[in-house]
Amino acid sequence: MLNLERLRTLDALARHGSVSGAAEGLHITTSAVSQQMSKLEREVGQRLLAKNGRGVRLTDAGRLLAEHAARILSQVELAQADLEAQRGQVAGELRLAAFPTAARGLFPAALAGLRTEHPALRLRSCELEPEQAVAGVVRGDLDLAVVLDWYNKPMPLPDGLVKAPILDDPADVAMPVGHRFAGRDEVDLAEFAEDEWITWGQGEFCHEWLMFTLRSKGIEPIIGHRAAETHTQLGLVAAGLGVCVVPLLGRHPMPAEVVTVPLRQRVRRHVYVIWRADADRRPSIRAAVRALRSAGERVSASATAVS
Repeated sequence: MLNLERLRTLDALARHGSVSGAAEGLHITTSAVSQQMSKLEREVGQRLLAKNGRGVRLTDAGRLLAEHAARILSQVELAQADLEAQRGQVAGELRLAAFPTAARGLFPAALAGLRTEHPALRLRSCELEPEQAVAGVVRGDLDLAVVLDWYNKPMPLPDGLVKAPILDDPADVAMPVGHRFAGRDEVDLAEFAEDEWITWGQGEFCHEWLMFTLRSKGIEPIIGHRAAETHTQLGLVAAGLGVCVVPLLGRHPMPAEVVTVPLRQRVRRHVYVIWRADADRRPSIRAAVRALRSAGERVSASATAVS
């Protein structure tokens, strides 16, 4: 009889590609991963791992069993989802991730509401960039993730995921109060061809969007500074070091030395939550989606009231 936890360890090894990656994904030690794999090899009577330099790789038998393990674990998750749905109880552990501004702008209200309404639900959250969060949901390391794409640059999602919209997040240009456009009612991105931009990290989805959008307008952007956090970007703007695109979500409080001006062509991020289709019937998933959408509605309502 194959042990389910050992199959889960093998599946994690296949997905992460290393003992350390599997250990991190499973929240156990590397020695525990090695012990589980040794026991699984004894159970099946075949070598499942082989040395590969300083690491390991799956043998042919290991890859074959890993493929079965992925299907078995998916069926187990479906069974658990069905049982949870039949009980109708929002309980157990729920692992969530969001990109930084969503973690700041949505998680406090949504997760506090979930904890109050469903005290038997254990919540574990972290900040992750969208691409990492999608990979985490696909691997099964996360149950839910709040991700985004832009109005002119959608982010492709792998098969087997479900998504629900949370809000459309409007973005303006943030500039120092003394900037030549600070008193304008609206601006166009093309007007900032000579300005230094403060942007996100190299390779991040939002940075790639900004480069794509500016270049589509014939602008080769001047990148002055990079910062992952919106408030760090705004601090640099406040110091007169450049301009940045700043979405509504998570921007407040704004520094007094910064003004925001809407773009003539309205720019929006589409913010949504994703989860695996085989977990769709879990009451905890459905409760979390409702809480996140409710938090998104409050953000949208506050934006409408301000405008």
